[in-house]
Amino acid sequence: MYEERASRLTGAVVWRRTLEDPVVRPVLPDGCMDLLWSEGRLLVAGPDTRAYVPAGPPARWAGVRFHPGTAPAHLGVPAHELRDRRVELADLWPAAEVRRLRARVNAAPDPATALEEIALERATDLDPPDPFLGHLVTALAAGRPVAATADELNLGARQLHRRCLTAFGYGPKTLARILRMQKALALARSGVPFAETAVRAGYADQPHLAREVSELAGATLGELIGAVR
Repeated sequence: MYEERASRLTGAVVWRRTLEDPVVRPVLPDGCMDLLWSEGRLLVAGPDTRAYVPAGPPARWAGVRFHPGTAPAHLGVPAHELRDRRVELADLWPAAEVRRLRARVNAAPDPATALEEIALERATDLDPPDPFLGHLVTALAAGRPVAATADELNLGARQLHRRCLTAFGYGPKTLARILRMQKALALARSGVPFAETAVRAGYADQPHLAREVSELAGATLGELIGAVR
């Protein structure tokens, strides 16, 4: 079974998947990064540019999914270094600290809540999120062209690209494609017909929607709308 809830950490989501749901489903690109726990391990999921299919036997998972663009500040590593990767937290943080945190999460009644508490504790030492990130995500999710968004943010194209690599792991055009796909999935899952979904999500037409979903998610829209993250 998969379930999620809004986190006490602004913009984040806390989620868990139990062994009651043995079906392996792809994790789709969403502009986010996650702090993960699974069967005693602490890991980090970097930003995906394509669907990620977990390997191995069914396992229990829990995670904190950070709001797009905010994870690098929490994790202390630029997003592009983790693009399309799952890495051990001990590869990023001091081993002694990770051992202490792993023991704490393993002993907790709910690993997901324990991960959330760790993220909240680290957030107290961080500066507030850069307003640039929120403006960029909002503009691109609304379908604003990248060039127009850069002008609105008073950034040159190269500067915008560099800042996106650090915060999101890829450039603004890829981020815009991923946000648009997520919008289309939300519309389709709510029952909006595919042709109308394409228009409302900002695609040229339904075939354009189908091509983009196939390239980013590795499946058709019809195959995806019944799946969960």
